[in-house]
Amino acid sequence: MRVIHEMKFVGRLASGADEWSCPTCGRRVTLRRLPEPELTVLDPGDDTAVHVGVIEPDARAAATAERYGLGPVQEIPRPPRPADPDADDRRWLAEIGIDWDGDAAA
Repeated sequence: MRVIHEMKFVGRLASGADEWSCPTCGRRVTLRRLPEPELTVLDPGDDTAVHVGVIEPDARAAATAERYGLGPVQEIPRPPRPADPDADDRRWLAEIGIDWDGDAAA
């Protein structure tokens, strides 16, 4: 089962984004809300953990969190990592100028 950490609201930045921090692993992010949402990771902390947070821990916020699957602790699957290209794909990448295993393009 995946570990779930609770993020703590730190404050609102001059840009309007909210800063959040995880006291357990040190993860720090900024989150800008609608209409132009944006998440910026300042310090990844434990990127294998699921991080959740609520600004106003009242009944309405709890109901909203539960509606989005953040209620009771549960397993939240992450998408699989893409596979590394096989020999044929690497050959094709090299033909179009991409050196997958190195830093320089052909």
